[in-house]
Order: sequence, then structure tokens, then C-alpha cells
Amino acid sequence: MIPTRLVVHALVREDGTVDAGELYEVAGALGMTDQQVRLCVKRLVAEGRFEVEGRGRRAVLRAVGPGGGLPAVPEVEYVRHAYRQDRGLEPWDGVWHVFAFAVPESARAARDALRDALTGLGAAPLQGGLYVTPNPIGPYVRARAAELGVGAALTRLGTRDLEVGGTTDPRALAARLWPLTDIAERYEALRELASRPEPGLSERKPSGPGPSGGEPSEREPAGAGPTHPLARAVELAAAFSEAMLPDPLLPPELLPRPWPGAAARAAAARAWDRLHAATTSPGPRLFRLYAQALGSEPDDPRDTSG
Repeated sequence: MIPTRLVVHALVREDGTVDAGELYEVAGALGMTDQQVRLCVKRLVAEGRFEVEGRGRRAVLRAVGPGGGLPAVPEVEYVRHAYRQDRGLEPWDGVWHVFAFAVPESARAARDALRDALTGLGAAPLQGGLYVTPNPIGPYVRARAAELGVGAALTRLGTRDLEVGGTTDPRALAARLWPLTDIAERYEALRELASRPEPGLSERKPSGPGPSGGEPSEREPAGAGPTHPLARAVELAAAFSEAMLPDPLLPPELLPRPWPGAAARAAAARAWDRLHAATTSPGPRLFRLYAQALGSEPDDPRDTSG
């Protein structure tokens, strides 16, 4: 299920605003009630992430805190790396990168943060305080350890000779250390969603007055996915994140064959293009973020200080 607050964040435009009418419309297309939206907005305002100008569907939400970006969305460089792998531009050199650290209980918060950094970068635990990955994440790990003040506790080495419980074959090691079956299922779901036909993107008709403010509200046909392009974009972003975030992006040489990741990402890229073309400009910054990740937009965001 898509969190309501993800819908709010996904609809933030380049100027940091969210049109409440559009928010209610998109949320409704995703099966959310107006009450859900109102409660979510109220919480976001209470957390200091947004301010609200106006009332009801004519209101404007303005991002004022850390909530202006999309929560739980893959980093641009991470997504770019995935697509480079799909094009065969990131071959594995056969080196396993191993990290170890011993941080005392008195620095537990730093220890936990370093562990989260390692797993967030795709490293798998071998045993307490020992992690491995085939990707050269050393500079990022060292930087994070230094930032946490535990750089002296970090040990790193590279090896082509890794054995875990008697397993030495690289592909078998990957299957043993990472939940590849679960990740593959997420990619299959993404591919299916991204490949789904998108009828009626330009043929939506209001079904009657909305429950608040009197504006028309739109309802999707029973059993069909949302046809509103922004609702489809939010749905796609959620599925893309659900597949990508737990993926360690292992080199293709270590993955089972066939592996659905590349096909799912290709389908998602095509779907983004279709949805972007169907969205009235200016659209939410969501489209720019994914365009950057796919390499079709510059990295520098537009000025949103005004």
C-alpha cells in the first residue's frame, strides 16, 4: 500500500508547493479517502514539514522543512549505476570488499549508524561487525565512519578469495548472502506495473461533485488501476523504490539467469517517458528526479528558494 505522505511528497513542484486540489484528486485515484489526506496533511504540518495557505481543495501546501524531497527514494547516482550495469558498463573485477569494525557500547549510536550505512550501500553481514560486498564502496564507508567519529575502528580489505561456510563460488556466495529471490519478485511486480496499458490518460471525466468544496471528483473504474497520469506516476515511483531500495546492485556476473532487474528498469524508464508526456507542465519535481537518474536532465536542481 502506498503511504499517503508519499503522495504528498511526490506532488511537490519545483517551487516547493503542492496544489491541494491535485493532491485530493491523485489520492482519490489511488483509492485514498479525503479523510486520509486531511489527517496526513495535518501531521505533516505538525511535524514542521509543510505550511498550508488557504483551505480545502483550493489550499496550497508549501514545503518548509526536510519533507520537500521524496522519502525513501533511491539516490540519483545509485539509479544511474543500476542502468549502467544494465548496459554492461560496470563489469565486476572479481574483488570482494570486506569491512570490519569494533565500536564500543559507549558509542552504540555511531556503531548502529555505521552498520546502517554499510547495509544501505548493499553490503551483507558475514558475522558480527564484518560485512562484504562486490562493489567498491570503500570511499563512502570511510567518509561515513569519519563523520561518525569512528574512522579508527574501521578495517577494510579487498580479496578475490572469499569462502563462507565452505562456499567459494561467487554466484553461490551471492545467493547465500543476499535475498535475491525476494528482490527478483519485487522487480517482477515493477515490470508488470510498468508494462501495464495506460488507457484513458487523456479521457478522464468527473463523476460528480467532490465531498468537500463542491469540485468534481474522479473515480476509477472498478478493478482498474489509476488512469490519472500523476496517480500512475506515484504508483510507479512507489514500486520502483520498493524494488530498488533493498537491491545491493550486485554485478550481473553474480546474479541468477535470467534476472528480472534490467527488464523491469527498462520498462519503468519507458513508463516514465509516457507519463511525463501525459502530464501538464509544470509537473512535480518527481519527474525531474527520475529524469536525472536516467541521465536525461542536468544534475543541478532549479532554484526553489522563492
